[in-house]
Amino acid sequence: MRVSRKTEILDVAKAVQTRSSFFPRATIKSEGPVTFRSQVARDIACLFDVDAEVETWTCDPPFLSVGLEYHVCDFLVCHVSGQRILVDGFDRTETADTALLEAAAAEAGFQYKRPPKIEVYGGARLRNAKDLLRYGNYQATLGDRVRLLAALEEHGSLSVAECLTAFSETRPVAGLASMVLNGFVEIELDDELIGPSTAVRRIAS
Repeated sequence: MRVSRKTEILDVAKAVQTRSSFFPRATIKSEGPVTFRSQVARDIACLFDVDAEVETWTCDPPFLSVGLEYHVCDFLVCHVSGQRILVDGFDRTETADTALLEAAAAEAGFQYKRPPKIEVYGGARLRNAKDLLRYGNYQATLGDRVRLLAALEEHGSLSVAECLTAFSETRPVAGLASMVLNGFVEIELDDELIGPSTAVRRIAS
């Protein structure tokens, strides 16, 4: 697609990103309006929200100038380390050669990444991320949060089943999920689906 003005390519990009109803609806670390080009893009964003290295992400990244064309990536991801990475879904077919996009991103002060399908859909992480994000709009009450953190401080780690008994004011699964998503506690997401025996640990502040 060849354009002569920045506004034209941005208008096209926004027209493509018209749907925001991809599952799950909740986001944790996003900034600005949230719209997704495809379910693949939505799935990739789920992984940002459970990545401890990601500080924020946005669906409104700056455009890249690639020769005579402009390209708007799916996401801009800001890491706690200060890295800023422009990310495209692997399902995009209209993009320029990856090497050209990497060079254009580097010139603009970013890294560029297009995660392969196996990185997104391999293992249990995405399924676990989606399960947690079902409860992304919940917040554990102060009392429930203090009880669970105190128990974890005493025991070091507890199983999911044991943690659920700490919640008396919040729906137990929703409360635990919100504490995982908001960085109070951590669980293993890669090995298997979250279950009663999954270990929960407090994140050191």
